[in-house]
Amino acid sequence: MTKLIVGLAGNPNVGKTTVFNQLTGMRQHVGNWPGKTVERAEGHFSHGSYDYDVVDLPGNYALSAHSIEEIVSRDFIVDDDSDVIINVVDAANLERNLYLTVQMMELGANLVLALNMNDFAKKKEHIINIDLMSELLGFPVIEINAKNKGGFEELLTTVERQSSKPIDTSAKLAYGAELKEHLADLQELIEKDSDLLDVPSIWTAIKLLEKDSIVIQKVQKSSMSSRIMVEVDKVSKHLHDIFNEGAEEVVANARYAFIDGLMAEAVSKPAVEKPTTSDKIDRILTNRILAIPIFIIIMWLVFQVVFVVGAPFQELIDGWFTTLGEIIVPHIPNAYLASFVQNGLIGGVGSVLTFLPIIILMFLCLSILEDCGYLARAAFTLDLVMHKLVGLHGKAFIPMILGFGCGVPAIMATRTMENESDRLLAMMLIPFMSCTARLPIYAIFTAAFFANNEGNVLLSIYLLGIVVALIVAAILKRTLFKGLSSPFVMELPSYKVPSLKGVLLHTWEKVKGFIKKAGTIILAAVVIIWILSSFPLGVAYGSQESLLGIIGTAIAPVFEPLGFGTWQAAVAIIAGLLAKEAIVGTLGTLAGLEEDDEEGITKLAHDVFTPLSSFSFMAFSLLYIPCFAALGAIKQETNSWKWPLTMSAITLVTAYIVSFLIYNIGVLAGFG
Repeated sequence: MTKLIVGLAGNPNVGKTTVFNQLTGMRQHVGNWPGKTVERAEGHFSHGSYDYDVVDLPGNYALSAHSIEEIVSRDFIVDDDSDVIINVVDAANLERNLYLTVQMMELGANLVLALNMNDFAKKKEHIINIDLMSELLGFPVIEINAKNKGGFEELLTTVERQSSKPIDTSAKLAYGAELKEHLADLQELIEKDSDLLDVPSIWTAIKLLEKDSIVIQKVQKSSMSSRIMVEVDKVSKHLHDIFNEGAEEVVANARYAFIDGLMAEAVSKPAVEKPTTSDKIDRILTNRILAIPIFIIIMWLVFQVVFVVGAPFQELIDGWFTTLGEIIVPHIPNAYLASFVQNGLIGGVGSVLTFLPIIILMFLCLSILEDCGYLARAAFTLDLVMHKLVGLHGKAFIPMILGFGCGVPAIMATRTMENESDRLLAMMLIPFMSCTARLPIYAIFTAAFFANNEGNVLLSIYLLGIVVALIVAAILKRTLFKGLSSPFVMELPSYKVPSLKGVLLHTWEKVKGFIKKAGTIILAAVVIIWILSSFPLGVAYGSQESLLGIIGTAIAPVFEPLGFGTWQAAVAIIAGLLAKEAIVGTLGTLAGLEEDDEEGITKLAHDVFTPLSSFSFMAFSLLYIPCFAALGAIKQETNSWKWPLTMSAITLVTAYIVSFLIYNIGVLAGFG
């Protein structure tokens, strides 16, 4: 078998990840690029006599040095010995997509262009002459359908053929006589140093004119450095004199001129573009008046589905764990081991896993909303609010939306923000987004105290997080993070029916992380809680006389003004620092006191909380210090402990104030 290393490159929202999922299926894994906080999705499959290693490169619009993702993508093309790069493009938006293609041609990448979303192009009456486009570009162009794997056989056959005869795609570029002449002068100097020829000389020449910091540092180590840099300054000045624009603008205009010429030759369009289905839907979903109410309704529907559909499965899993305990525990002769299995494993980890159906449904709904194109509209909608009220652009809300899934990738997603102040502020806000790790907490208390209004209460908690985040952002923007936000253009992808396989793979990837956490962090937390609940020897398990009870009793008065000043609640809050699911595991472990009571953990909730104090507790669990994993992600992103500690202080103070107000206003209003 011949091994092929293939990179998948393209703009965001062109179906690149769908292609990756269709090719690799479950034979994939996600991790970080070596030394970088950027996700690397890698998969494997076989086709004919070839074994493929496929790497899904970050979605980029360009290959500059402006973001880590762009640097990672171009480093892969240059340094990672890839055999072929499959450039996935949206056939309905070729002009925008081809800008990245041209930059990969400058790099001399061995390319195959995969034209996706051709049905959208045909609806817009765009007729693409594929053979002519392939001839003009100098490499194969293949029409595909990522959703149903249409054209995949031809694509893979073409990739295999291209891998055996790599071509220098930079040879087909034409940038006009003036720029071409000066690039040739620079190339001549660059080619005199063999150390600079690991990439095409035209790439180095162009990047020097664009003032690319990484390329400049590389050239400065060359023996030809002084002569090259003098020529760069000379060419830059000459281009400014001729075009009255900086060299960067001249290069960008030359790329677009090449693309315009290509489009004029190979693509036929109607004189007047008809509004697309996406345009018509957006008139309603992004309407200035209707957008936010629609967003709230959609989220309400999601929460209703999550609880109505998930509840029966939750009860089923709960029954399995109860039966498991009844079967196993009586046959364990050692009392302490029996206690650990019953109260630690089944009561702790088991109580968390009973909420797996709710977690799966939440991830499934978020994946559908993301893949159909609505989640980008939600960010666009909230951009209007954030910009006016907070002074922070909606790009900050993209990682915040990701925070509804998990705070760690959401914190990592802030690296796409160019303004460092905005990026740090966005990190401070992400913990206020209710990640799915908190869902088991809400599920306990809504079932115990708000059985007929679970969806409404859950929606109120999620909206509380958003509102608090906006208020905190407004305060921080005027104090700790003063200054103007960087403007940005948000791309709204075309609406499409999500791929079932893609949605299921996205959901599984996230659920797998939850299960892994249940088997590691939560298990460790439950073991610690069980030990503290069992010692000193001789005291009743999990009683106030145990080490756990002593710690909880000492801390409990701090939470008295918030309505949950009991030692059990205090201990659960501390356990939540490890992982928010550990709050449920802790309450489940403590519920071992009630092992003869069928309601178990719900009974404990009724013993310790009231409806008002339970809502205050949910609000505190939502807003206080995020888990250690999230704090570690901030440390990694900022390379400093200053910001994790700052976030801890901000979230703890905010959580205390909000819960204090909820409980005490509730008491004054007669809900106590």
